[in-house]
Amino acid sequence: MDPIQITESLTLNYSDSVLETLADLADSFTISDPSLSGHPIVFASQTFLSMSGYSKEEVVGRNGRMFQGPRTDRRSVMEIREAIREERSVEISLWNYKKDGSGYWVRFHLCPVVFEGRVVHFLAVVLPIGKRLKTKRMVFGFGGCREEELGCRGESLTLDSFEDTDNRGLEAEELQDVSDLEKQKATSSAKSILSILNYYRKHTNRVRCWKTCSSASIAPLTSSLKISLGRIKQSFVLTDPNLPDMPIVYASDTFLNLTGYSRHEVLGRNCRFLNGPGTDVEALQEIKDGIQAQQACKVRMLNYRKDGSSFWNLLHISPVRNATGKIAYYVWVQNNENGKDVHGLSPEMRQLGAVAAVKVAVRSLSAGPGPSSRPSLP
Repeated sequence: MDPIQITESLTLNYSDSVLETLADLADSFTISDPSLSGHPIVFASQTFLSMSGYSKEEVVGRNGRMFQGPRTDRRSVMEIREAIREERSVEISLWNYKKDGSGYWVRFHLCPVVFEGRVVHFLAVVLPIGKRLKTKRMVFGFGGCREEELGCRGESLTLDSFEDTDNRGLEAEELQDVSDLEKQKATSSAKSILSILNYYRKHTNRVRCWKTCSSASIAPLTSSLKISLGRIKQSFVLTDPNLPDMPIVYASDTFLNLTGYSRHEVLGRNCRFLNGPGTDVEALQEIKDGIQAQQACKVRMLNYRKDGSSFWNLLHISPVRNATGKIAYYVWVQNNENGKDVHGLSPEMRQLGAVAAVKVAVRSLSAGPGPSSRPSLP
């Protein structure tokens, strides 16, 4: 199984921080993806791994049937498969196997993770059963048949207990005496984990919806404007002050090369995502003051690339007005202090040239959005 597909199964359906949160949970559970070939496990908790004796690398990417064996009840397996096919929950007692080959009883709670009417994952809570197990067997002999009840206190019960010394026929039905507390624990764990997944899914939806709504709310950049902006070989972005949080609506190729981000990772975000622990708060305040006054400003600030490396950014920010004189965008022109210009121009000259080119392009080719509202600050 492709490791990238496994990772994206979670990161594309939830916000990135979901992995850290799931890793901190003490519950014993796995998450599988029915949309991937073979319905593989895409996440296994540390508690589950410790219980089963397997490592993460040995479990993730494989189907949950790896924990079944010759003494796992086929009817239980069919019940699980039927629940998956019908996309519904099921909770049963199941005989599982550890890596060392030993078997043990678990309370198995499986439930679909549904978002927007679609099952994106299956959550399986797997809890060991430590209570007494009871079984009934029907033994057929020469004197007819009799029903016997067997008990086991805190011990694993295997099918060896049902062997008929006469070899005359044996039917064993295993009945698990699972306590209400164990059932409640399995259900409670499942609800808790589902709640966490739902939270991170909603958070992701808000981000995606915000980007979609932002794109739909602005006057789309025309092809002519995009072509004109694409000719400007300088690192810059355009932000829209008429939308909440002043999102980026255009990013140049040079900007993407400088920061290491892809275009879809940039559009819809505020420029603050380039800031980090070493960014000077005074520089941020200068930017806020300049935008508040609707004036151009220049600052020197420490910014960060996608890979975590930093660079000193000689930043020039200027309002860009449309044909009606209203502020349509702000242009943010970045310049790496350690970078060199092949034409021998100073950073200030390059930035002023980029700002002028953007202003000309917007004024002549863009109709511009409606009346400017008070801009949101970065």
